[in-house]
Amino acid sequence: MLLAALITFPAPAQSLKPFKDELFAYPGILSTGDGGAYEVVDYNEARDINQRDETPERRVKSKYVSTGVRKVQKDLVLRTDAGDIRHVAVGSPENVAYITLYLHGQGGSRKQGVDDFTFGGNFNRIKNLMAGNGGLYLSPDFPDFGEKGAAQIAALISHYAAQSPSAKIFVACGSMGGGLCWLLANDPAVAPRLSGLLLLGSHWDDGFLTSLAFKRKVPVLFGQGSKDTVFPVETQEAFFRSIRSKSKGYPARFVRFETGSHGTPIRMTDWRETLNWMISAGP
Repeated sequence: MLLAALITFPAPAQSLKPFKDELFAYPGILSTGDGGAYEVVDYNEARDINQRDETPERRVKSKYVSTGVRKVQKDLVLRTDAGDIRHVAVGSPENVAYITLYLHGQGGSRKQGVDDFTFGGNFNRIKNLMAGNGGLYLSPDFPDFGEKGAAQIAALISHYAAQSPSAKIFVACGSMGGGLCWLLANDPAVAPRLSGLLLLGSHWDDGFLTSLAFKRKVPVLFGQGSKDTVFPVETQEAFFRSIRSKSKGYPARFVRFETGSHGTPIRMTDWRETLNWMISAGP
């Protein structure tokens, strides 16, 4: 009895409550590899765009969205030493359990990441997942995909992290936004707080293999369309495997959307399934 009393067990991992899971779950897994870390998802444009949207690529059908979340959405400006940062915040600004950021690609803006009806309603889903689970969602503007942009995003993260010291922080980067993900991975003010990186139709950076986030084994998700003509899927797959080979058991996953294009991962990535995995696998 004394021995039993001395044994302690870890608390079960937290998980995000469901939100329209039946509509956003992957439509089918064609194959798996790397011990389940690599998945090929059945993607079909006729079904996943034309049947899902009222107006293809412009407005998803209403059953995919819940716009009541706009009540906790604000368009803000944060003044920092790195510059003024315009951003949209969804949820409480303090004492939250999770903070998720979406960093847009070339030609995007903070408005892309909070558009309820484009990309199949997937941005509306992450907004509702954060607001409904005691979290905060941020979609910022930034000046570039290099040092200036990274400095502003680091300042934004530091500001909100200071108001929620125990929050798990996830950064999702679309396309060229991936440059910011890789820079943040080695930022001494940000990397120790990261709980996950999501590269959505994005690119690779060998520097990640020596970064602070890599050393902490921060979970990384790669979502890529097999017909991405901007960043070829084969090169991103090779980078994913280099991570896995350099650090045995590294928490990296690759989701290949078969026949998908450059923007497919932003539309199709299952936010809840991914973040729950990161919560359980992260440092």
